[in-house]
Amino acid sequence: MSPTDESTDAGTARATRADRGSGPRAGTGFDPGTGTDCEDTLELRLSDELIALFAGGAGGTGSGDGAEEGAPDATPGRFAHGVPDGSPDDDDLLDRVGGWGPARTPAGVLHLVPVRAGRDLALLHRWMNDPAVAEFWELAGPEAVVEEHLRRQFDGDGRSVPCLGVLDGIPMSYWEIYRADLDSLARHYPARPHDTGIHLLIGGVADRGRGLGSTLLRAVADLVLDKRPACARVVAEPDLRNTPSVSAFLSGGFRFSAEVDLPGKRAALMIRDRALRDLL
Repeated sequence: MSPTDESTDAGTARATRADRGSGPRAGTGFDPGTGTDCEDTLELRLSDELIALFAGGAGGTGSGDGAEEGAPDATPGRFAHGVPDGSPDDDDLLDRVGGWGPARTPAGVLHLVPVRAGRDLALLHRWMNDPAVAEFWELAGPEAVVEEHLRRQFDGDGRSVPCLGVLDGIPMSYWEIYRADLDSLARHYPARPHDTGIHLLIGGVADRGRGLGSTLLRAVADLVLDKRPACARVVAEPDLRNTPSVSAFLSGGFRFSAEVDLPGKRAALMIRDRALRDLL
């Protein structure tokens, strides 16, 4: 589960999962805060590999499993440092997030690009060491901390897919799309089959506090509903004390459902319903 915040849109807090398996401890929104130095994000551009993939109609992610060319231990199917890399072809439980294609938003075109540690670990490490992010995600420290967090998702059965959010060609956010009905979160609320959870972290301070989080939350939640016909609800669980995060979800088309006690926090269960998507 990860936190989010309306003014924060920046999603500095991750949507902490009940079991911390694939999300931050704080909640499922993105909590406002002062994220990484904006230079880290604003000057980032897609690698040549990703540009080629988009140009070829790959919809925002590659089909290969190898680490980024030129990265340490660029063995196909491996992380740099020997951690298995994830493949968008392995996430059958989420209907292949890597092939969902772009989401067009008022802020630009967003692609969810499944993470490859050999390519993305250094960037995610910088973001996770931003104090505002670390407060919620609790993944600050050496790269190995973030690498292990990714490893748990890649070594799983595809119920959680970590992604970069690439907005108009710039990697600017981190997402975790997961099967909430298969997560330990399901023990804390009346889960329904195929409920899908989201965690969001917005990497750069320049992208926070201006409504971008709410815009992206709405777009990604609707992308989930469009690409997963069996899913009737998108859920999130920001820390109840994080008012800006709860507000971001409300502005992004989610409704407040209940308060739930999760390990380490009392959360606001936020839901975006397929049946209400045109009304909220």
